Amino acid sequence: MAGLFGNTWASLSYTKMGLSPVALEIGSFSLRWYSLAYILGIVLGWMYLLRLLKAPGAPMSRKHADDFVTWATLGIILGGRLAYVLFYDLGRFIENPIDIVKLWEGGMSFHGGVLGVSLAIILMARANKLDWLRVHDYVACVVPIGLGLGRLANFVNGELWGGHTNLPWGVVFPDGGPLPRHPSQLYEGALEGVALFAILWWLFWKTDARYQPGKLVGTFLLGYGVFRFLVEFIREPDSQLTEFAIQTGLHMGQWLTLPMIAGGVYLIATAKGRAKRVAPVAGSTSQA
Repeated sequence: MAGLFGNTWASLSYTKMGLSPVALEIGSFSLRWYSLAYILGIVLGWMYLLRLLKAPGAPMSRKHADDFVTWATLGIILGGRLAYVLFYDLGRFIENPIDIVKLWEGGMSFHGGVLGVSLAIILMARANKLDWLRVHDYVACVVPIGLGLGRLANFVNGELWGGHTNLPWGVVFPDGGPLPRHPSQLYEGALEGVALFAILWWLFWKTDARYQPGKLVGTFLLGYGVFRFLVEFIREPDSQLTEFAIQTGLHMGQWLTLPMIAGGVYLIATAKGRAKRVAPVAGSTSQA
């Protein structure tokens, strides 16, 4: 097929979509979609968090939420980058340590970002005498926003594609060879971003889940873990980890989701036992 469609099977051609990793370029300055996704995810997540805190029984105040943006940003960047270095491409960074700070080139681990944000929550909660698990619940509800935007950025960057497919929405990526591949970035964006956000939205606003400490963050961990584990079956492993996937039978991303799934199941199963009357820090009423 001609035009937007490639000539190999019924597929879409990435190069004919007019996409570019750079969102804005002025002289020597360039703003990449990857960086913009992180910035926009943090801003939109903060705005939605403020909306959640207006509901009865909030575990922290507006001031805490404002301060947390800085904590969360550091946790995402430091945790996400360090985990990527350790688990995904350690050899490269040992040879070229300066590459560790080149965040604009990509290379972030979501699992590391989760650990970084969790540590930030615990430290902030201890400093302000807040219930760290309930703060986790609220923050978990906003994370899918950044996840969805990050996956869109992965697609625009033409990276992290899936295996070969003859489905009509298969995409021929510039670095993926001549055959169309699953746009696994979009699959993950739909599941980890849209679907997971909708599930947590419903639990928060339509049930009493926010009064059962651990239930919302447990749902997030379980949902993300299952979605990521399943999509990884059709996603190509990172080139430097192909041999690891062959030897272990699972991708690195799948191995890293297993503790998340286990932790999510535990938190959900034990959440009712932690239910209690919640005195709000920044809400209108308490709730049994």
